[in-house]
Amino acid sequence: MAVKFVRPKRVRLARDNWNIQLDEQGRLRHLVDVQGLPPQLITQILDTAESFVSVTDRSIKKVPLLRGRTVFNLFFEPSTRTRTTFELAEKRLSADVMNLNVATSATTKGESLLDTLRNLEAMQADLFVVRHADSGAAHFIASQVAPHISVVNAGDGRYAHPTQALLDLFTIRHFKQDFTRLRVAIVGDVLHSRVARSQIHALNSVNTGEVRVVAPPTLLPAAVERMGVHVYPDLESGIRDADVIIMLRLQKERMRGALLPSEGEYFQRFGLTPERLALARPDAIVMHPGPVNRGVEIASAVADGPQSVILDQVSFGIAVRMAVLSMCLNRGESQ
Repeated sequence: MAVKFVRPKRVRLARDNWNIQLDEQGRLRHLVDVQGLPPQLITQILDTAESFVSVTDRSIKKVPLLRGRTVFNLFFEPSTRTRTTFELAEKRLSADVMNLNVATSATTKGESLLDTLRNLEAMQADLFVVRHADSGAAHFIASQVAPHISVVNAGDGRYAHPTQALLDLFTIRHFKQDFTRLRVAIVGDVLHSRVARSQIHALNSVNTGEVRVVAPPTLLPAAVERMGVHVYPDLESGIRDADVIIMLRLQKERMRGALLPSEGEYFQRFGLTPERLALARPDAIVMHPGPVNRGVEIASAVADGPQSVILDQVSFGIAVRMAVLSMCLNRGESQ
């Protein structure tokens, strides 16, 4: 892919997010990151998603909320699960869906990202779902689009993946209800994971009892404790008495240098096996944002076991993305 996004120095992401994401009435306009979202708005997203879960059980899996609206999926980075669930969510809301094939788009022929956006705006776009390899890309696009257009971040670099964090919250709430009593352990490659960053902010926003990160030192961000987490250097202590275990994949495509001896040794130290899972609470649930690398971060017996809710995450992801899309374009109107 030839196009390269460079975030302007003047954009201060964390501080400016609440400005750009909400309209003048405090309703959701863009979703760039969960950081900066008011807790009551996060709860509203989860409650709205609850109303969409039943749509999947209908013979006709559609509601007319976005009829006549046009959504462009702009995926500048490969994706299967996220792109598919967004597209299903859009179609179930009756939107007109356009998928931009970036590999053959004008950006590979020298057209700037902003020129591409202006051309799509001229096609009467209402919302852009953006996935990009560079951190801050979704924020930059949201700051540049016309006032009537919304932007939803489907993952940008190592910065954020807000809808994944929200669907994880939804899954946890579905099975555990009360966040304030929970111990949640996030295990694996926290350093390179935009999912982990968004999960930590989301969990702290809803006052989760304890948020843990479990990883070797080479896979932890500097001063990660400042994000409001407790750090555990070994898996056994990190998941002991945990109510929720969220496993992360090793993001080898983002690693630079030898951060790990080998995948085999990583599994021996940090792989979730049935024996290690027994250290958590008996009713603990196991989650994974996918794709799952069996035998690297998690054993098949756990991924397919009775405590796994990985497939529930995928199903709930459609409802959560329906909620976000409908709230952005209908400014919080419900079904």
